[in-house]
Amino acid sequence: MSQNKQLGLLAAVGLTIFVVMNSIYTVNEVEQVIITQFGKPVGEPIVTAGLKMKTPFIQEINPIDKRILEWDGSPSDMPTKDKLYISVDLYARWRIVDPLQYFLRLRDERSAQSRLDDILGSETRNAVAKHELIEIIRTTKDRVPLRDALLTGSEQEGDFGTLVPIQKGRKLVEEEIYSAASSKVQVFGIELLDIRFKRINYNESVRPKIYDRMISERRQIAERFLSEGNGEAARISGNRVRELDKIQSEAYRQVEEIRGLADAKATEIYAKAYNQSREAVEFYEFTRTMQSYEDLIGKNTTLVLSTDSDLFKFLKGMNPEDAKRK
Repeated sequence: MSQNKQLGLLAAVGLTIFVVMNSIYTVNEVEQVIITQFGKPVGEPIVTAGLKMKTPFIQEINPIDKRILEWDGSPSDMPTKDKLYISVDLYARWRIVDPLQYFLRLRDERSAQSRLDDILGSETRNAVAKHELIEIIRTTKDRVPLRDALLTGSEQEGDFGTLVPIQKGRKLVEEEIYSAASSKVQVFGIELLDIRFKRINYNESVRPKIYDRMISERRQIAERFLSEGNGEAARISGNRVRELDKIQSEAYRQVEEIRGLADAKATEIYAKAYNQSREAVEFYEFTRTMQSYEDLIGKNTTLVLSTDSDLFKFLKGMNPEDAKRK
């Protein structure tokens, strides 16, 4: 065989191999394929894994992921129904269920993520704007909130103790967003599987109000402690005064009893001493009268007595001349 024939045979074999390689492609388990010819889809989407054939050179394969994909939105500020701005961060899960429709409208995952940003962001804004802040913060309307054990009784009956009753809760708000968005993404061949709030933060304009509420709650607790402390101090002080008055009263009673017994005993002794004779009785009257003079008559005292008075009878019998001689 001549050299030219050998070269021609090798060229034919190489061309055949190149054509065969360009005609064969594989589809793995996690993707589906759209065949395009001159940029337009031809045939049905290839959704089963394995070795496949296509027309070489004029047809191209376009793999499309069929796994569950992630959408993670950027945090965005939006107003609630009660005009409070919050920063909402969402995430969602989705997958491609109609690859042909998806390819015709979006072509690639980057475009799909962009469309999801628009649709989910818009529906989230609509849902948040229709509900008050408490509806979005609270998980469900049946959830029992944790309460500060110190905020009991009257402290929980005000604006800062009792939670506002809600109609839906965050879970139902998420379901509203899911229902509204899932119908809109179906036209792109996409199935929305789930959507959740990842994070809800208070906007800078809302935080001062939240801080004021927290400060007010702490102040209520502090005022309750102060009130209880003042009440306990008043109770202790009242008990102390009452006990002191009781002790003083008991002591005064005992003193008066002892003094009365002493006076009675002294009177009994005096009576026994001065009742021995008439002269002793007169002497006792005289000494007691002299003591009464000392108690009644002080410096610069003017005393007016009747001549019939018992106090005056001893003064009436005194001789001034005898007093001068003494």
